Amino acid sequence: MGRYHQGSLAVQERVGVRELAEHVGRSISPGIRDVAAAFLALQPHLVVGAADGAGRLWASLLTGAPGFARATGPDRIAVRGGLPDGDPLAGALAADGTRVGTIALDPRTRRRMRLNGTLAATPGGFAVAAEEVFSNCPKYLQKRQPLELVAEGPGVLWRGPALTPGQERAVRAADTFFIATAAGAQGTDASHRGGMPGFVEVLSPTELAWPDYPGNAMFLTLGNLVADDRAGLLFPHWESGALLQLSGRARTEFGGDGERRVRFTVEAVVEGLHPGRLRWSAPEYSPANPPVHRGSTTR
Repeated sequence: MGRYHQGSLAVQERVGVRELAEHVGRSISPGIRDVAAAFLALQPHLVVGAADGAGRLWASLLTGAPGFARATGPDRIAVRGGLPDGDPLAGALAADGTRVGTIALDPRTRRRMRLNGTLAATPGGFAVAAEEVFSNCPKYLQKRQPLELVAEGPGVLWRGPALTPGQERAVRAADTFFIATAAGAQGTDASHRGGMPGFVEVLSPTELAWPDYPGNAMFLTLGNLVADDRAGLLFPHWESGALLQLSGRARTEFGGDGERRVRFTVEAVVEGLHPGRLRWSAPEYSPANPPVHRGSTTR
């Protein structure tokens, strides 16, 4: 099947970027290059996407002193620490064989690295055998500086089946979120979405929508959603370090003008303040962020 499965190929063909995607896809490899290993070792956090024991997809955030996540070989990373009890992925990150997608994103430099593979539990953490490793361009990444590490935190604060009014406001104010998707034997992927505040619409307490901005033409996320509509969203509140995690189903709507829009149906919500969380500065918005428009795509 090559670098892409049928879902990604279908979206690439529909959008008309198949040739470009094949060229860009050559950057995907199972090996961790020296520059990628050096980048990972400098990062104070790592986003991980996986399925919980019930099969729901989630994304969560691990933090630690730089070096807590590092390459230990040409195709393997080791991560010290884990998630607090109650986080929906705490169990998955302690189970051998979990398929995970990870993304290390540095708000200081607008750089990011993605690594997908299979997890093995280790004393005090876990390791991931890499199957796909690649970097992305800095589009739609907001620049931020770290302020402080907050050692204490109560962990999970709230669970529910739908967004509260306060959580709706947090989503509307967000300029960044992460999305975990999967495609069966093809594995799990974690990706980033960014834009100006308001780019994510709250249509109801159980439905969100956002535009799919032009990116690297690989369409790994949208391709996964063709094969499997499960998705997990992570909205970090950068200034406080709080996390809002959503699990549900997503689908892509294609407009006649070439624009794309993703609709997400919320099935479960977790809000928390993890111990060891990082607080970051207010953002310097990416110059690539489009202005926010309403009603410009198919609904």
